[in-house]
Amino acid sequence: MRVKLGRLFWKFFVIFWLAQFFTATGVGTLMWLWHGESRHHHEAMPPPHLRMPADGMPHSPEFVPPPQLRPHGEPGPIQHILPPLMPVIAGSIVSVVFAALLAWYFSRPIRSLRSAFEAVAGGSLATRVAPRMGKRRDELADLGKDFDRMATRLQAVVEGQQRLLHDVSHELRSPLARLQAVADLWRQQPERAAELVERIERDTARMDRLVGELLTLARIESGASGEASNLLTLNSLLQEVIDDLQLEAQQKGCRIALATDMTHMVIAQAELLRRAIENVVRNALHYSPQDGVVFVSMVTRGSLVWIEILDQGPGVGEAELDSIFEPFFRTAGSTPASGYGLGLSITKRVMLACGGGVAAENAAGGGLRVWLWLPHQTIQLMGS
Repeated sequence: MRVKLGRLFWKFFVIFWLAQFFTATGVGTLMWLWHGESRHHHEAMPPPHLRMPADGMPHSPEFVPPPQLRPHGEPGPIQHILPPLMPVIAGSIVSVVFAALLAWYFSRPIRSLRSAFEAVAGGSLATRVAPRMGKRRDELADLGKDFDRMATRLQAVVEGQQRLLHDVSHELRSPLARLQAVADLWRQQPERAAELVERIERDTARMDRLVGELLTLARIESGASGEASNLLTLNSLLQEVIDDLQLEAQQKGCRIALATDMTHMVIAQAELLRRAIENVVRNALHYSPQDGVVFVSMVTRGSLVWIEILDQGPGVGEAELDSIFEPFFRTAGSTPASGYGLGLSITKRVMLACGGGVAAENAAGGGLRVWLWLPHQTIQLMGS
């Protein structure tokens, strides 16, 4: 495999090499100057044969051999030049190796990131760069981890959208097939027009409800719900939801009990928050037995307001607790009349958009307990 050295590699290489080269050149120049001053100092001193002896009596000059007749051990002009050049030569060699290794060390993870971005842009969302970083523990390794988290999140979003399109197609196929069958039956048996019209109205109403829930879910996820957030009294909103659902509870022989300790103020979109709470309470009513009770309560814990909704139904399998808030998910005991599995998904999106969240657990005494929480703004100590 041919390795392509990019521009960043050569930039690092040239900069580091020049820094090392000029450093070595400067050191060599200083040594050269120091050596020149030392040689000049020695040349300024009288030759040994002209120095006065220790007894103070001059002697005859001694014979000084010319340079070409000097003994082999005495330095010549070339040998005077080589010592100052040695640091420059050695430093240049070392700087080339050091600059190449350092440039490779910095440019290699960046090339890996670039190839990973190209792969993701080409549709390979399973690409990860952390294994390529090895045992690095620096900012480039952290950047690789951030890329992996981004790719994981992007992959989950894309797969979720694909699954959503598949589920929507599946849900629309059934009522459309029934409508087509009713149309064919109408042609063959016109006398059953009243009965067939009723079936058409029922299926079109189901499709209209499905499309409405999908549009609501899409607006929440895109942040374009079209409604401004306001300061709301959560107690009043919750009471309105319960009042609206009392008729459904009475038809099933159930009742809804509300308990709260004080007035809670929150910032949210009133209609969306109302729908989020209503979906959970209606779901609790659906799975509650006849003469059952749905308990709704609010408490304050720290900076959050917690809404607890507890039913007396069969509960949910432990493996399904996290999945009930996903679009189009239905539990094992669900029926077509239970809906499309979008209600709790909308609740989750609304609570996340309000800065809160949602969770579910099986109660110890039976039934499903759903927690909704969101930050409160002010609390007035008064009876609700």
